[in-house]
Amino acid sequence: MDDTWESVTGEAVPVPDPERLVHLQFRRFAGCPVCHLHLRQFVLRHAEIEAAGVREVVVFHTPAEELREHVADLPFVAIADPQKRRYREYGIESSPRALLDPRAWPAILRGVGRTLRLLLTGRAKAPSARPAGGRFGLPGDFLLAPDGRIVASKRGAHADDQWSVDELLAHARAAR
Repeated sequence: MDDTWESVTGEAVPVPDPERLVHLQFRRFAGCPVCHLHLRQFVLRHAEIEAAGVREVVVFHTPAEELREHVADLPFVAIADPQKRRYREYGIESSPRALLDPRAWPAILRGVGRTLRLLLTGRAKAPSARPAGGRFGLPGDFLLAPDGRIVASKRGAHADDQWSVDELLAHARAAR
């Protein structure tokens, strides 16, 4: 899985990174309310994550031209993977349980509420009514060592089943 990926801004992104850990976050579609809510925590603690020697790389199953508008304010790279090639490489699936699992419902409600507030104030763009790759994507988290080994991973069981920042930092400490 040694490769150079391209971000939505055209930046070459080495995966793995030869000098630091890489946290691959597989999210759902551009504008996904649950993903947006989750990523805000990573934005707020980005300096702490970088200080731990971790580079964030977030992958969405959305075309780059659509994704750019939704990730412009992220302090880390976003990768468009509308054909879900990377998702298949890492075993990330889609399933109706992404939204039907009751454990996801609180985050769905919070995320939709936050997205509606941002839309009403003109600070967000609505997600596509028919997102590329569908609405049933499951999240995934992988921590890659500089040599490419997967040192920790999680494949989500529902839309809100992903690592917190604290879990990521604990995995990074253990990997060092």
